[in-house]
Amino acid sequence: MRYRVTLEGTERDIDVQIAPGGSVAVTVDGEPVDADVRRIPGGVSLTLDGKVFDVLVGGPAESMDLAAGVLRGTASVESERNRSRKKKGGAAGDSSEIRAPMPGRIVKILVAAGDTIEAGAPVVVVEAMKMENELRAEKAGKIAAVEVEEGQAVESGTLLVKLADE
Repeated sequence: MRYRVTLEGTERDIDVQIAPGGSVAVTVDGEPVDADVRRIPGGVSLTLDGKVFDVLVGGPAESMDLAAGVLRGTASVESERNRSRKKKGGAAGDSSEIRAPMPGRIVKILVAAGDTIEAGAPVVVVEAMKMENELRAEKAGKIAAVEVEEGQAVESGTLLVKLADE
């Protein structure tokens, strides 16, 4: 499967091929990478050139929150199929809803109904697997409703915050 990944403003073309036996072949911008990828709860364990990185992943593909040790970042991942669909005018997901990317507990709510926010603004902090994940709005707008409370346990996909329709 081919992906376009944007991390910290840098775009990379990544191709991941999984063999029937489970081995993985990865190329980054056409160059082979010595990599091993294994799923772990909440993310992946990557072995790159002999070094192991456990990366926790949350959020929608358009704005994934990543955590590896003390490092934090946001990446956008788009499959070749979705890129092709967008070029043909296909529909995108509903960015007016912020949903829990994984099961967890609401640590902090950073907005209230009626607040006006910018795209990328932090909205809610969710704790999952002893890691705090700051969820951000995909677009600017006005907060229509906050559907959760601090301390509340949530399942993956739970609606947390809704932006007003424009």
